[in-house]
Amino acid sequence: MKAADIMTREVISVDAETTISEAARLMVQHHISGLPVTDESGAMVGIVTEGDLLRRAELGTARHRRRWIELLLGPGRMANEYVDTHARKVGEVMTRAVASAAPQDELADVVEVMEEHRVKRLPVIDNGRMVGIISRANLVRALLDNLAQKDTASAADIHSDRQIRDRIRAVIDKEPWGPRFSVTAKVKNGIVELHGSITDERERQALRVAAENVPGVKAVRDHLIWVEPVSGMVIDAPRS
Repeated sequence: MKAADIMTREVISVDAETTISEAARLMVQHHISGLPVTDESGAMVGIVTEGDLLRRAELGTARHRRRWIELLLGPGRMANEYVDTHARKVGEVMTRAVASAAPQDELADVVEVMEEHRVKRLPVIDNGRMVGIISRANLVRALLDNLAQKDTASAADIHSDRQIRDRIRAVIDKEPWGPRFSVTAKVKNGIVELHGSITDERERQALRVAAENVPGVKAVRDHLIWVEPVSGMVIDAPRS
């Protein structure tokens, strides 16, 4: 999937002269946590988010430091913080260096940029103009749609116990963490029973998830034992 497939196209934006009060009202009214800032030509020049409005004199959340710390920080840093806590216009507090995506970007690349820059949303820019915005909410909606499609397709197919077992085996063999030789899956009437040994307790949950993702699986029962690789201590499967 591409960014253009899931992005919000009707984006509420403001300009640099918009008041902080109006920006806050728009965020609350439309249940959004950030507003792109555009110039007269529609080009994006920044973004203002809830994070930019956390330290405010009106809330009593402005930083208060000891005098000697203020001297160490210097007047420039202190002046900048004063602007953040007392500014009246969006252009005075907005973030100017904004990470963005292109309409044709793959979702994997979009998520990587979001994680790298620790942001909840990315403007989608095409030829210098903002054509949409993609947020975590857009990604969750896309996930929901895909899960629903997968469940519908699974319900429509008929899967034999042998098919289920073979598919579970294929997943285990494919994954780098998969215990290829020490774990077996027995399947009867769509119910999977996992037997064998693992050397890392985290493999237990991964194996359950792998089995649950195979179409036709109704339930997974865990009979795995954990063999601690250093001491050789054996720990039985937890009772369900």
